Amino acid sequence: MIPNPIRKVLSSIQKHRVRALLMGGQACVFYGAAEFSRDTDLAILADAPNLKRLQDALGALKARTIAVPEFKLSHLKRGHAVHFRCQHPEAAGLRVDVMSNMRGVAQFNTLWKRRTTFKLPDGTACNVLSLPDLVQAKKTQRDKDWPMLRRLVEAHYFENRDNVTPPRIRFWLQELRTPELLIDVSEQHPRIARAMAKIRPLLAHAIAANAVKLEHALRAEEQVERKKDREYWQPLKRELESMRHARIP
Repeated sequence: MIPNPIRKVLSSIQKHRVRALLMGGQACVFYGAAEFSRDTDLAILADAPNLKRLQDALGALKARTIAVPEFKLSHLKRGHAVHFRCQHPEAAGLRVDVMSNMRGVAQFNTLWKRRTTFKLPDGTACNVLSLPDLVQAKKTQRDKDWPMLRRLVEAHYFENRDNVTPPRIRFWLQELRTPELLIDVSEQHPRIARAMAKIRPLLAHAIAANAVKLEHALRAEEQVERKKDREYWQPLKRELESMRHARIP
């Protein structure tokens, strides 16, 4: 269930023809892995015409930037998120965060081609990151993202396990974080599992049905991703600190 304030934001985005994709907690709701979120997170195309359309949509929502950085194309291309707070009566207080570049995630034009479009009850079309792209975007240093990532892939598995296809099997073997399910998929599809083990070596433990070693390997895999994300954000955080200091009179 998408709350009314978020629907208001999404309808404004659609009305102004903004190239934007819903991500974050609200995108997880569409994929059946509910997450409560007061924010609306958007991946956007960072070019001048699209930013003008986004500015018009945010203007209709009476949204203003909060914190740093400012709403500039250069900041978005650099990888920063820009934060807004809506003041429109139908979305009062709702925060909207927009990004263009994310660690380990494809460029926007590719994301757009792979998008999933959902229809809200009022007919509003909502463009959402594809499930594989959303999963990749969740591989951050934040504690809350990893349980959600696990639920996202589990939800897809349980919804589609009676209608398997090779791409789905490869997705599960690549992204499942539940030892029992990885072992189950590997047992049912050993040929694909052996091939995927060249890409994700921990699958060797799933093929061997060794849940203990698989659990340890999954934790190690997570720690590697968390470290990569911390290293990615270090220079960006330094830039934000410089921007904050520059604003202090």
